Amino acid sequence: MGNCVDCLTNVFCHSKNTNIRVSLPAVCFVWQIAMIILFGVFIRYDEESDAHWVEFRRENNITSDIENDFYFRYPSFQDVHVMIFVGFGFLMTFLKRYSFGGVGFNFLIAAFGLQWALLMQGWFHALNPETGKITIGVESLINADFCCAGSLIAYGALLGKVSPVQLLVVTLFGVTLFAVEEYIILDLLHCRDAGGSMVIHAFGGYYGLAISWVLYRPNLHQSKRLNGSVYHSDVFAMIGTLFLWMFWPSFNSAITDHGDGQHRAAINTYLALASSVLTTVAISSMSQKRGKLDMVHIQNATLAGGVAMGTAAEFMITPYGSLIVGFCTGIISTFGYLFVTPFLEKHLKLQDTCGVHNLHAMPGMLGGFIGAIVAAAADESVYSREGLINTFDFEGEFANRSVGTQGGFQAAGTCVAIAFGLVGGAIVGFILRFPIWGDPADDNCYDDEVYWEVCHHNTLLSLP
Repeated sequence: MGNCVDCLTNVFCHSKNTNIRVSLPAVCFVWQIAMIILFGVFIRYDEESDAHWVEFRRENNITSDIENDFYFRYPSFQDVHVMIFVGFGFLMTFLKRYSFGGVGFNFLIAAFGLQWALLMQGWFHALNPETGKITIGVESLINADFCCAGSLIAYGALLGKVSPVQLLVVTLFGVTLFAVEEYIILDLLHCRDAGGSMVIHAFGGYYGLAISWVLYRPNLHQSKRLNGSVYHSDVFAMIGTLFLWMFWPSFNSAITDHGDGQHRAAINTYLALASSVLTTVAISSMSQKRGKLDMVHIQNATLAGGVAMGTAAEFMITPYGSLIVGFCTGIISTFGYLFVTPFLEKHLKLQDTCGVHNLHAMPGMLGGFIGAIVAAAADESVYSREGLINTFDFEGEFANRSVGTQGGFQAAGTCVAIAFGLVGGAIVGFILRFPIWGDPADDNCYDDEVYWEVCHHNTLLSLP
């Protein structure tokens, strides 16, 4: 028994080697070549992006190219795309010596993840059984970005503590798990979750937290000097916050139904976000003896309203209901940064660098249950009969589903997302504990110099 313990100790407590000159290029080249081969076998243009569009338009009595879904969805796609690459990237630049990693590794995760997502989501949602091909269009691109968001959220909990090779592994499994739980929640349970409170935020948050818990570093205090911000790093992170805050109405409404659903989702998200700003500022000021604001709260908790509104965004929650959601989640998220994060680290040994529990996991879970309550309370006098059918897709095998039953399934979907995040994250975390990934030592975290060429100011001064 003692020999087994010694063996496991040697495996998991092996001295760290951060040289990734072989492993990172190998993973990038092999996986990209695999993507090329898989795309060649499976991926094709859909009828709206194929050169046969002219014939398709004539056969379906479509009078104008403007009716191509590209012109309807592309503005939303642009906004979501900016959120994924600029918003999430700059939000992670708050650490004083990890801005390259925050933006650069975010870029890497999203670039690989969107390719794998097009395949994984295609196999579940767009595979033609007759041809064996997946057809993609502009909505596929939006959904692929959504899929990447789950892994980017998980990265927030791991920021500064893992190698780029580990992040690619996190993304490979994260996108795979996302596609499966999304299929279960949206297709099998027939839940509505346009803005992804459940499938994106609750899953991504708990996925990252579970990985971080398994990868607990008992001596992380040795890097405490770098686990903080400086003035300019917080300004850069605030840029990410503002991009996310401005485009979140597009995020929650991007794939909703044409017409009233998309219109309503944008309004509800807009109002919830505005409300969460004021309560975040209020609680942040109250928490300090002299009423000073904490930039961490302003960068993160101000976005909680958008997260919590994701599921119910297209429902008739009413404008004042949206303000209530933002009001409550702003308070809850800020309290999370004040009390929950320190509690998790001290008592549960969970090191959450970006506080994804307070911005994504907890508001995502609340958003899922808010959606369940609003769905169960839906009434024909508010929606109209046709409005109920349209909003909740009560058609086909779900034509006879009641709103109460729908509410129950919405709650079940939230639980599925959390379970996938926790169990999947624990398994992935265990895989990442093997000493082959080039992750930094406990005293070498939160530092760009480990994986990036960093030109220091004093070096620049010495140049002729």
